Amino acid sequence: MVSCLLLLQGIDVNAVNKAGESPLDIAEKFGTSEIVAILKEAKACNSKDHGKPTNPAKQLKQTVSDIKHDVQSQLQQTRQTGFRVHKIAKRLKKLHISGLNNAINSATVVAVLIATVAFAAIFTPPGQFVEDKTQQGATLGQAHIANNAAFLVFIIFDSLALFISLAVVVVQTSVVVIEQKAKRQLVFVINKLMWLACLFISVAFISLTYVVVGKDSQWLAVFATLIGGSIMLTTIGAMFYFVIRHRIEETKLRNIRKAESRSRSFSMSVVSDSEFLNGEFKRLYAL
Repeated sequence: MVSCLLLLQGIDVNAVNKAGESPLDIAEKFGTSEIVAILKEAKACNSKDHGKPTNPAKQLKQTVSDIKHDVQSQLQQTRQTGFRVHKIAKRLKKLHISGLNNAINSATVVAVLIATVAFAAIFTPPGQFVEDKTQQGATLGQAHIANNAAFLVFIIFDSLALFISLAVVVVQTSVVVIEQKAKRQLVFVINKLMWLACLFISVAFISLTYVVVGKDSQWLAVFATLIGGSIMLTTIGAMFYFVIRHRIEETKLRNIRKAESRSRSFSMSVVSDSEFLNGEFKRLYAL
């Protein structure tokens, strides 16, 4: 449009407004570099360069008006940004609740599987059971390896895994949680119980390997112990690390929100919303 206007005959490229500003002054003030270049090619110059100094009073009025316009524009943009942030936060909150529900459902399925395995393992020991009354020192239905120390360890930890899993199933099928914070607390408790159940069922499996491999192949049981122990301890340790890290970040975010709530600044509230998005709704975290 500026190029088309400059093609008109008799146009004054150095005309000034009421504030004494030339077109080049206004273009430079608003930072439109392309228009500045076009005006300079048309021999335009600043008002101070062609002997028409600006009126100080009018210039001050124009400056105040420009500042007011800039402030209003920034406030409007800030309000729009805050609206978009709250809209995204609402959408992410739904995803967060959906993730908690998926975690609860997954824990229920895993608890049922562990309880099933633990229940079946107790009644299928290696060597089966005593079926003949003639065996001395044994009763009918007794496992042949009942007096083995490894089998006693297996019974203890397998029972712990069984009843912990059953407790999780009872809680999951009996408790209805609506509030998001309470739901997170429920997931936290259930997850820790499932960690224990997985550890106990692993110990039960490893203890029984010392019976199955026999005395001549004890190294196989030791090898299974090293593999199972390293994998499970590494996994649980990593989960503890992520849980502690998430708790620390959550505490920092809570402190930032408390500090910002005291300062009643609108700009600070936008920062709080961005921190809310970055901290509260991460793609991955451990409870």
